[in-house]
Amino acid sequence: MWELVKAGGWLMTPIVVCSILALVIIIERSHTLQFNKIVPNRLREQLITRLRENGGIGRTQLMNVKEKTPLGDILATGLLYRQYGLESMTMHMQNRASVQVHQLEKNINMLGTIGAIAPLLGLLGTVLGIISSFLAITDGAMQDPTMLAAGVSQALITTAAGMIVAIPALVGYRYFQRRIIDINAQFETQAGLMIQELYDYQLLGNVHTSGFDTLNPDASLHGTIGNDSVSLSDGVTVTS
Repeated sequence: MWELVKAGGWLMTPIVVCSILALVIIIERSHTLQFNKIVPNRLREQLITRLRENGGIGRTQLMNVKEKTPLGDILATGLLYRQYGLESMTMHMQNRASVQVHQLEKNINMLGTIGAIAPLLGLLGTVLGIISSFLAITDGAMQDPTMLAAGVSQALITTAAGMIVAIPALVGYRYFQRRIIDINAQFETQAGLMIQELYDYQLLGNVHTSGFDTLNPDASLHGTIGNDSVSLSDGVTVTS
């Protein structure tokens, strides 16, 4: 392996660095973006059940829920501000969702960048290797084929190395993009269902809601993923 890296020339150094960074990001994001850790099963149902049984949830308990998972952060934030009306409650949930999506996107763009530049580094190595081969020809490589072989091997090795790094990096980039979109959709679904259930079970009590009888269907929770834009609309229409 070391002989291949050495034969590839100095351009193998940035390619190897890119491969290490890509591997670290893929492992870290795979651990972080586990669906059950971000969107726990039955969290919304547990909060609604506790509200129905006790008539409310203490601030300390809600703060504990906020700190444990991203979905808990969004739902608990909404419950903390429900006394100020649906408009305030929805706005704060939108803000927290934006923050959580931004955190989930950490290093995803870096992975995409590595997938884009690794083949270019390999291509640059190819060009330099061919140039080296032609220079060797002018210096008498026709009598000594080993001089010509050095440039050709550099061209082939750097090209292959760049592709080997780029392919898994791009696959991981697109996979994590799709995972974040799916998680964002769950944020939308769970937040909308919680608001609907608060109305269905009359858990808003005497909360002031004048001037805001229907949730704005254009309200959105936005997260930017690489070059894609994700819109998380509340999508809930409530009739009092």
